[in-house]
Formats: sequence, C-alpha cells, structure tokens
Amino acid sequence: MLNRLTDTLNFQTQALTLRAERQRLLASNIANADTPGYQARDINFAEALREATGEVGTPGALATTQSGHIAPLAGARGESGKEYALQSQTSLDSNGVDMDRERASFADNSVKYEATLRFINSSVRNALDAMKSPNQA
Repeated sequence: MLNRLTDTLNFQTQALTLRAERQRLLASNIANADTPGYQARDINFAEALREATGEVGTPGALATTQSGHIAPLAGARGESGKEYALQSQTSLDSNGVDMDRERASFADNSVKYEATLRFINSSVRNALDAMKSPNQA
C-alpha cells in the first residue's frame, strides 16, 4: 500500500518538476520575443517524463558505478531534453518566437500544472483520511 502511494507521488512529483521547467522555458521564450536571433526552446513533455521516470534511457546518460557517484540528470533538466521550437514564419531579425503559440502553450501548461498539483493534493488528502481513526470526523 505504501509503495503504491510513494510510486504515485514520485511520478506526480516528476511531472510537476517537468511542468515547472517547461513553464520556465516558455516564459523565457516570451521574455525574449524581441531579442534578435533568439530561438524559442521547448521540451517534449511526454518523452522527458518517460526519461525522468526511468521508462526510457536518457540519451548520452552516464552510468554510476559506485554508490557515491552523483546520478546524472534525467528528463528536461539536462540540455539534451530541450529542443528548438519550429518556426511558423520567418522574421527579419531571425527571432524564432511565435507569440501566439507561446501564449497558448503557456496557458495549456499552466492548466496542466494546476491539475497535477490538485492530483497530488487529493492523493495526500485521501491517504490522510484513510489513516484517521473511526472516532475522528
């Protein structure tokens, strides 16, 4: 029982961390919309989550051979997980930020971040309710 709760929370924690990283990248893209030569960055969330949870090996990942070695970063936190966003149209200053796409992605990611927070909150609340004695209301 405790393993299932821990696994669920670990998965949701990884998802929340990746959502926060994606939000940071999207905010950076929006902030640099007028920077000449700036190329918008994004992450493939599904692939990054698979890497972070260990379902797929991280490309170019280092193996730890001793217990004291520092584990390599997984998911979007490593530079290999970040991709350049495709440009929908060219601009004279070579800026690759499409504000409409960035705003839509930012709003979508915000909603999904909030949903992940609510899921974690309900999971913890359900576990706490299950641990209460029958005398407590």
